[in-house]
Amino acid sequence: MVKLTIDLIARGTSGYTKKKRDESIQQYLRRLTHLYLEDKCIDEVGEDLQLCRNLTVLYLYDNQLSRVPFLGHNQNITMLYLQNNDISKVENLTPLTRLTKLYLGGNRITVVEGLEKLDHLQELHLENQQLPPGEKLLFDPRCLKGLAPSLQVINISGNNLNSMREVECLCNLTQLMASDNHLTDMKELAHVLGQMPYLWRLDLMGNPLCHKAKYRDRVIVMAKKLDVLDGKEISETARQFIRNWHATKETQKKKREELYRRAVITDYSDGLPRKQFDELLAKSANIESSSGKHSAPVKAGSGILRSKHIDEDLYRLKQAVSSSAPPRRRPLVSVSIELAGNLDPTHHIQPTNLDPFRSEFIH
Repeated sequence: MVKLTIDLIARGTSGYTKKKRDESIQQYLRRLTHLYLEDKCIDEVGEDLQLCRNLTVLYLYDNQLSRVPFLGHNQNITMLYLQNNDISKVENLTPLTRLTKLYLGGNRITVVEGLEKLDHLQELHLENQQLPPGEKLLFDPRCLKGLAPSLQVINISGNNLNSMREVECLCNLTQLMASDNHLTDMKELAHVLGQMPYLWRLDLMGNPLCHKAKYRDRVIVMAKKLDVLDGKEISETARQFIRNWHATKETQKKKREELYRRAVITDYSDGLPRKQFDELLAKSANIESSSGKHSAPVKAGSGILRSKHIDEDLYRLKQAVSSSAPPRRRPLVSVSIELAGNLDPTHHIQPTNLDPFRSEFIH
């Protein structure tokens, strides 16, 4: 049990800010800008800290604080280090309107809240909270929206997160650390990274999605300006190669889709007006929904599954054609015969032997 006192404060300064002989303790504390009070077993911050009116950087990490100290008289603080304490709630920070860096990692915080008034906050570190079993770190949407214009760095590693949807509003991020969580969805990751055009550093090590095929290549394509991924620098040569590979892959995909579309039109539009064929295409797409059955989504990664998917589309289109298209009739053929010479009355043409699709007559 250690309470912060004037004596402890005086001993928490650097060697460059020593007390002058003709200077009172109050005058000395008033001109302090940095306090190094880490690892002092402090569990309570008293009123003496109010004397440090010009304080800009406060180190209070590795102590035993159970709550964020009230710092209403220290409004010049720009950097606050409170990691590795026993804090369970984010509070008492609203007066620190000049705060740019806040370190709260290694505490017992379950909900990130009460920061929406910190208009100048650029870095927020929340890694490795000591959460109850089965719980994950939660975010107050109002808090994140309030921080979005200014926040550039966030560390949410080791907090049992299975989604990053909540942080997608942080569109000005340049560094995102989210390692050692439970992230699995690459499509969601692509969506989130698409909202962060300035991101140059991303840490996702220790998540299940890191084991997916071509994980690194896919992430580099998702984040256009990424320079460092999982602690490894991305060279410009590697970036360009991966982008060219992705562009080629997308071009091939579009060609396959175009060939498939043309094949369907060639096979089923013969003899049907264009408007009627378009209606049949729309009807084939709605056959399953009108019948009340929904098939499971088919993964397009396998050639076999793609083939199966195409066959099912063709089958549905056949059904639409067979149920909507009128039966085709043979065209009526008018045949005129010019006879020269005398007609032998013993020979005549049988009507049943006339085939309009053959060029000869059977006598």
